[in-house]
Amino acid sequence: MSSAAEIVTDLVKHIDFDKRSLLISASAIAFNPTFWNIVARREYRTRFLSRAFGGAQTGCYALAITIFSLGLFRDFLYERALRDQPSHPLLEGEIPTYAGYALLALGNILVISSTWQLGITGTFLGDYFGILMDSMVTGFPFNITNAPMYYGSTMSFLGTALLYGKPAGILITGWVLVVYLVAIQFENPFTSGIYAKREKERAKAKGGKKEL
Repeated sequence: MSSAAEIVTDLVKHIDFDKRSLLISASAIAFNPTFWNIVARREYRTRFLSRAFGGAQTGCYALAITIFSLGLFRDFLYERALRDQPSHPLLEGEIPTYAGYALLALGNILVISSTWQLGITGTFLGDYFGILMDSMVTGFPFNITNAPMYYGSTMSFLGTALLYGKPAGILITGWVLVVYLVAIQFENPFTSGIYAKREKERAKAKGGKKEL
Protein backbone atom coordinates (compact mmCIF):
# COMPACT_ATOMS: atom_id res chain seq x y z
CA MET A 1 0.00 0.00 0.00
CA SER A 2 1.41 3.37 -1.00
CA SER A 3 2.15 5.92 1.68
CA ALA A 4 0.80 9.46 1.56
CA ALA A 5 4.24 10.77 0.62
CA GLU A 6 4.48 8.31 -2.28
CA ILE A 7 1.03 9.31 -3.53
CA VAL A 8 1.91 13.01 -3.41
CA THR A 9 5.21 12.35 -5.19
CA ASP A 10 3.40 10.40 -7.90
CA LEU A 11 0.84 13.18 -8.33
CA VAL A 12 3.60 15.77 -8.68
CA LYS A 13 5.24 13.61 -11.36
CA HIS A 14 2.03 14.03 -13.35
CA ILE A 15 2.44 17.82 -13.48
CA ASP A 16 4.13 19.15 -16.60
CA PHE A 17 5.91 22.26 -15.38
CA ASP A 18 7.27 22.93 -18.86
CA LYS A 19 3.84 23.84 -20.19
CA ARG A 20 3.64 27.58 -20.67
CA SER A 21 -0.13 27.54 -20.11
CA LEU A 22 0.45 26.52 -16.47
CA LEU A 23 2.53 29.62 -15.78
CA ILE A 24 0.09 31.85 -17.67
CA SER A 25 -2.83 30.53 -15.63
CA ALA A 26 -0.97 31.04 -12.34
CA SER A 27 -0.03 34.58 -13.40
CA ALA A 28 -3.65 35.46 -14.25
CA ILE A 29 -4.78 34.16 -10.87
CA ALA A 30 -2.29 36.39 -9.08
CA PHE A 31 -2.97 39.38 -11.33
CA ASN A 32 -6.71 39.69 -10.75
CA PRO A 33 -6.85 40.49 -6.99
CA THR A 34 -3.69 42.56 -7.33
CA PHE A 35 -5.33 44.61 -10.07
CA TRP A 36 -8.61 45.27 -8.30
CA ASN A 37 -6.94 46.14 -5.00
CA ILE A 38 -4.61 48.64 -6.65
CA VAL A 39 -7.40 50.21 -8.72
CA ALA A 40 -9.87 50.32 -5.82
CA ARG A 41 -7.39 51.95 -3.47
CA ARG A 42 -6.51 54.54 -6.08
CA GLU A 43 -10.22 55.21 -6.52
CA TYR A 44 -10.61 55.64 -2.76
CA ARG A 45 -7.78 58.18 -2.63
CA THR A 46 -8.33 60.07 -5.91
CA ARG A 47 -11.88 59.23 -7.14
CA PHE A 48 -10.43 58.85 -10.64
CA LEU A 49 -13.03 56.28 -11.73
CA SER A 50 -15.91 58.26 -10.28
CA ARG A 51 -14.77 61.31 -12.22
CA ALA A 52 -14.13 59.35 -15.41
CA PHE A 53 -17.56 57.69 -15.41
CA GLY A 54 -19.59 60.58 -14.06
CA GLY A 55 -20.30 59.29 -10.58
CA ALA A 56 -19.46 56.71 -7.95
CA GLN A 57 -22.26 54.34 -8.95
CA THR A 58 -21.33 54.17 -12.63
CA GLY A 59 -17.64 54.02 -11.77
CA CYS A 60 -18.27 51.04 -9.51
CA TYR A 61 -20.30 49.30 -12.22
CA ALA A 62 -17.47 49.86 -14.70
CA LEU A 63 -15.01 48.27 -12.30
CA ALA A 64 -17.47 45.42 -11.67
CA ILE A 65 -17.69 44.66 -15.39
CA THR A 66 -13.89 44.74 -15.65
CA ILE A 67 -13.40 42.41 -12.67
CA PHE A 68 -16.08 40.02 -13.92
CA SER A 69 -14.52 39.94 -17.40
CA LEU A 70 -11.07 39.31 -15.98
CA GLY A 71 -12.53 36.47 -13.93
CA LEU A 72 -13.99 34.85 -17.04
CA PHE A 73 -10.66 35.18 -18.83
CA ARG A 74 -8.82 33.72 -15.83
CA ASP A 75 -11.18 30.73 -15.82
CA PHE A 76 -10.62 30.25 -19.55
CA LEU A 77 -6.86 30.22 -19.04
CA TYR A 78 -7.22 27.75 -16.17
CA GLU A 79 -9.24 25.37 -18.31
CA ARG A 80 -6.70 25.65 -21.13
CA ALA A 81 -3.91 24.89 -18.66
CA LEU A 82 -5.72 21.78 -17.40
CA ARG A 83 -6.25 20.52 -20.95
CA ASP A 84 -2.48 20.71 -21.52
CA GLN A 85 -1.71 18.64 -18.41
CA PRO A 86 -1.58 14.86 -17.92
CA SER A 87 -4.30 13.13 -15.91
CA HIS A 88 -3.75 10.76 -13.00
CA PRO A 89 -5.64 7.48 -12.49
CA LEU A 90 -6.18 8.31 -8.82
CA LEU A 91 -8.22 11.36 -9.82
CA GLU A 92 -10.35 9.47 -12.32
CA GLY A 93 -13.47 7.48 -11.57
CA GLU A 94 -16.80 8.05 -9.82
CA ILE A 95 -15.58 9.27 -6.42
CA PRO A 96 -13.36 12.13 -7.72
CA THR A 97 -16.08 13.05 -10.22
CA TYR A 98 -18.80 13.24 -7.57
CA ALA A 99 -16.46 15.14 -5.27
CA GLY A 100 -15.72 17.57 -8.10
CA TYR A 101 -19.39 18.26 -8.75
CA ALA A 102 -20.05 18.67 -5.03
CA LEU A 103 -17.22 21.19 -4.67
CA LEU A 104 -18.46 23.13 -7.70
CA ALA A 105 -21.99 23.21 -6.30
CA LEU A 106 -20.90 24.31 -2.83
CA GLY A 107 -18.46 26.84 -4.23
CA ASN A 108 -21.09 28.41 -6.45
CA ILE A 109 -23.57 28.51 -3.56
CA LEU A 110 -21.08 30.52 -1.50
CA VAL A 111 -20.28 32.89 -4.36
CA ILE A 112 -23.87 33.44 -5.53
CA SER A 113 -25.36 33.79 -2.05
CA SER A 114 -22.71 36.30 -0.98
CA THR A 115 -23.34 38.32 -4.15
CA TRP A 116 -27.06 38.25 -3.39
CA GLN A 117 -26.44 39.49 0.14
CA LEU A 118 -24.06 42.28 -0.86
CA GLY A 119 -25.49 43.38 -4.18
CA ILE A 120 -23.37 44.52 -7.11
CA THR A 121 -21.76 47.50 -5.41
CA GLY A 122 -21.18 45.61 -2.17
CA THR A 123 -19.59 42.74 -4.05
CA PHE A 124 -17.40 44.81 -6.34
CA LEU A 125 -15.68 47.15 -3.89
CA GLY A 126 -18.36 49.80 -3.72
CA ASP A 127 -17.13 50.87 -0.29
CA TYR A 128 -13.95 52.17 -1.94
CA PHE A 129 -16.22 54.43 -4.00
CA GLY A 130 -17.96 55.71 -0.88
CA ILE A 131 -21.00 53.46 -1.44
CA LEU A 132 -21.26 51.97 2.03
CA MET A 133 -23.75 49.46 3.36
CA ASP A 134 -25.92 50.49 6.30
CA SER A 135 -24.67 47.64 8.48
CA MET A 136 -22.47 44.57 8.34
CA VAL A 137 -24.01 41.54 6.65
CA THR A 138 -24.10 38.64 9.11
CA GLY A 139 -26.50 36.20 7.41
CA PHE A 140 -25.56 33.21 5.26
CA PRO A 141 -22.90 32.73 3.98
CA PHE A 142 -21.15 35.34 6.13
CA ASN A 143 -22.13 33.45 9.27
CA ILE A 144 -19.88 30.65 8.01
CA THR A 145 -16.87 32.61 6.78
CA ASN A 146 -15.92 36.25 6.33
CA ALA A 147 -14.69 35.59 2.78
CA PRO A 148 -17.28 33.29 1.15
CA MET A 149 -16.46 34.48 -2.37
CA TYR A 150 -12.79 33.66 -2.06
CA TYR A 151 -13.33 30.29 -0.43
CA GLY A 152 -16.19 29.47 -2.80
CA SER A 153 -14.00 30.31 -5.78
CA THR A 154 -11.20 28.13 -4.38
CA MET A 155 -13.63 25.21 -4.03
CA SER A 156 -14.69 25.68 -7.65
CA PHE A 157 -11.07 25.56 -8.81
CA LEU A 158 -10.54 22.31 -6.90
CA GLY A 159 -13.79 20.85 -8.18
CA THR A 160 -12.76 21.57 -11.76
CA ALA A 161 -9.36 19.97 -11.16
CA LEU A 162 -11.05 16.79 -9.93
CA LEU A 163 -13.47 16.70 -12.87
CA TYR A 164 -10.53 16.92 -15.26
CA GLY A 165 -8.50 14.46 -13.18
CA LYS A 166 -5.46 16.76 -13.29
CA PRO A 167 -2.89 16.96 -10.46
CA ALA A 168 -1.83 20.32 -11.91
CA GLY A 169 -5.30 21.62 -11.07
CA ILE A 170 -4.78 20.72 -7.41
CA LEU A 171 -1.48 22.61 -7.47
CA ILE A 172 -3.11 25.65 -9.03
CA THR A 173 -5.92 25.47 -6.46
CA GLY A 174 -3.30 25.70 -3.71
CA TRP A 175 -1.92 28.79 -5.44
CA VAL A 176 -5.42 30.26 -5.65
CA LEU A 177 -5.86 29.81 -1.90
CA VAL A 178 -2.51 31.46 -1.14
CA VAL A 179 -3.30 34.43 -3.41
CA TYR A 180 -6.73 34.90 -1.82
CA LEU A 181 -5.39 34.63 1.74
CA VAL A 182 -2.86 37.35 0.94
CA ALA A 183 -5.61 39.49 -0.63
CA ILE A 184 -7.75 39.10 2.51
CA GLN A 185 -4.87 40.43 4.64
CA PHE A 186 -4.83 43.58 2.54
CA GLU A 187 -8.57 44.03 1.97
CA ASN A 188 -10.16 43.33 5.35
CA PRO A 189 -8.18 45.89 7.41
CA PHE A 190 -8.59 48.55 4.73
CA THR A 191 -12.33 47.97 4.43
CA SER A 192 -12.71 47.96 8.20
CA GLY A 193 -10.89 51.28 8.27
CA ILE A 194 -13.36 52.77 5.77
CA TYR A 195 -16.32 51.83 7.94
CA ALA A 196 -14.56 52.89 11.14
CA LYS A 197 -14.02 56.31 9.59
CA ARG A 198 -17.73 56.47 8.67
CA GLU A 199 -18.73 55.63 12.24
CA LYS A 200 -16.42 58.33 13.63
CA GLU A 201 -17.97 60.88 11.28
CA ARG A 202 -21.46 59.80 12.35
CA ALA A 203 -20.54 60.07 16.02
CA LYS A 204 -19.03 63.50 15.43
CA ALA A 205 -22.16 64.65 13.60
CA LYS A 206 -24.40 63.43 16.42
CA GLY A 207 -22.22 65.22 18.95
CA GLY A 208 -22.50 68.44 16.97
CA LYS A 209 -26.31 68.17 16.84
CA LYS A 210 -26.50 67.69 20.61
CA GLU A 211 -24.43 70.80 21.21
CA LEU A 212 -26.81 72.79 19.01
